[in-house]
Amino acid sequence: MNYHYPIEEGWSTEEIIQVIQFFECIEKAYEGHIDRLDLIQAYKSFKKVVPSKSEEKSLFKLFKQSSNYESYLVVRKALNSHVDLISMKDQ
Repeated sequence: MNYHYPIEEGWSTEEIIQVIQFFECIEKAYEGHIDRLDLIQAYKSFKKVVPSKSEEKSLFKLFKQSSNYESYLVVRKALNSHVDLISMKDQ
C-alpha cells in the first residue's frame, strides 16, 4: 500500500530512512507479520531520530491518519511479548 510517511523538514537523509523503515515495520505487522526483534531494532533507531515522547505521539497520529495503523499498539505488543513474530492481522 502507499501511505504518507510523517517526515520532519530538518531530518537528514539517514534519519528519514530510519523513520520510514520503522513505519514500514508497522505496516508489515498489520499486513502480515514481522520479526519481533527486527521491529524492536527499528523502533530503537526511530527513537534516536525522535527521542521526544510528544513528537513520537504526533508522528504516530499522523501515520494513523494516513494508514489507519496504530503504531503504539504494535510497539507495545513487541516490547511486552516474547513471541518471535508480531502480527496485528487479528486486531
